Amino acid sequence: MTNNSAEPSARNYKSKITPYVVVCWIFAAFGGLMFGYDIGISGGVTAMDDFLEKFFPLIYQRKLHAKENNYCKYDDQLLQLFTSSLYLAALVASFGASKVCTVLGRRPTIRLASILFIIAAIISGAAPNKTILIIGRILFGVGVGFGNESVPLFLSEVAPVQHRGAVNILFQLFITIGIFIANIVNYLISAVHPYGWRIALGLAGVPGVVLLIGSFIIMETPSSLIERGMETDGREALKKIRGVDDVEAELESIRSACEKARLVKHPFKKLMKRASVPPLVIAISIQVFQQFTGINAVMFYAPVLFQTVGFKTDSSLLSSVIMGMVNVLSTIVSIVAVDRVGRRKLLLQASVQMFVCMVGVGSILLVHLKPTGSLDKGLAAAVVVLVCFFVMSFAWSWGPMGWLIPSEIFPLETRTAGFAFAVSTNMLFTFVIAQGFLSMLCNMQSYIFFFFAAWILVMGLFVLFLLPETKGVPIEAITERVWRKHPVWKNFMAKEIVRNTEMN
Repeated sequence: MTNNSAEPSARNYKSKITPYVVVCWIFAAFGGLMFGYDIGISGGVTAMDDFLEKFFPLIYQRKLHAKENNYCKYDDQLLQLFTSSLYLAALVASFGASKVCTVLGRRPTIRLASILFIIAAIISGAAPNKTILIIGRILFGVGVGFGNESVPLFLSEVAPVQHRGAVNILFQLFITIGIFIANIVNYLISAVHPYGWRIALGLAGVPGVVLLIGSFIIMETPSSLIERGMETDGREALKKIRGVDDVEAELESIRSACEKARLVKHPFKKLMKRASVPPLVIAISIQVFQQFTGINAVMFYAPVLFQTVGFKTDSSLLSSVIMGMVNVLSTIVSIVAVDRVGRRKLLLQASVQMFVCMVGVGSILLVHLKPTGSLDKGLAAAVVVLVCFFVMSFAWSWGPMGWLIPSEIFPLETRTAGFAFAVSTNMLFTFVIAQGFLSMLCNMQSYIFFFFAAWILVMGLFVLFLLPETKGVPIEAITERVWRKHPVWKNFMAKEIVRNTEMN
């Protein structure tokens, strides 16, 4: 193949940003707001006395004991199951979502996610007992699995190549906005007794309703339409989202990718072949590393963490609001920088900053926070500042890149299957952290922050040596321009195009 055919240039793809395509981006990104709201609301609800008294009375009694071990007063497997059951359900659901995405398209999958989330919010907000509460969480998880599978793919496929990074990061931006809104809700609702927690959980249905409405406004992605044999519809969709009539160069690239995709009857089996190792390893590793930064431990349990170091309930929730604002603003930095600076530089810079912050928090707690008592105000404020700087660096790096990179590195024939592995890996390790963090905090105490710091060091080295740069590379040209040219991963790529029989 010549360079022109194997390596289509972004300059050949004509496009302009229209109001309609911006509306599509924003509505789809509400899938991220659903996810973020749930991340933020979980920690706040589990710190509310009314919630603990109704569903976890033993923890409530333990919390009232002033001399209870600071690191262990929230350690309870069922309380952690309330938070983590969502992610176990999302793990399983993501594989079903992959099939729905391929067979029915991205838009119906997004619609189904919104419906599941609305139902889950109603059940959770009205839960009369612990069993119904957990069932609601599981339904949230299925909705998250479908939303997190379909939304990043949708955003990557409808975005112009020169803006793909920024558009995909809208998903992460809306996650951070969801967390921020949840932190505000937690702060305001904590004074509403005895049903404030019901309001907090029930409000999760609001972004679900917005996403449901949006699913009737957005259009299917050209890649999905052409892959399913609807080329005329795909051409019209491409014209509409690009805002121009001359889309032949990009259409031909998508058509070529779809022809290859149709030859693959078993995409999950294709993922097990040698040529699929590079994107699969990168996608899974990015998701594992994203969780072992410790970010979700911090975000889930921020109110609990700040209470541990001596803040009262209202003060800890207010600190979480401040942290949520930092999260949102820093994600905007990523949107501006990702297609200019590139993926690798953002990840490497953040790894250094996150490592320093985790070591700092761990050192303060190790020296100054005993099992009983609390930090003085100055040290407690220092912990909040370090946590905010940690969240800041995560928000412009590992947070958005965790969704962006896996959504853009797979060829079309294995894209939904490969991204399902990424989503399920994210959910698995989110489950592990959510289920284990409070127990780890109890047993490891301040050393848990050094544990996360060690992981951050490992992931920085991984990026340095193994992660290729994908800035400005058309999504259909990733194999030729990225994997076949990387000093390590090129050894996994066949020199010739794989024969059709091998693809099947």
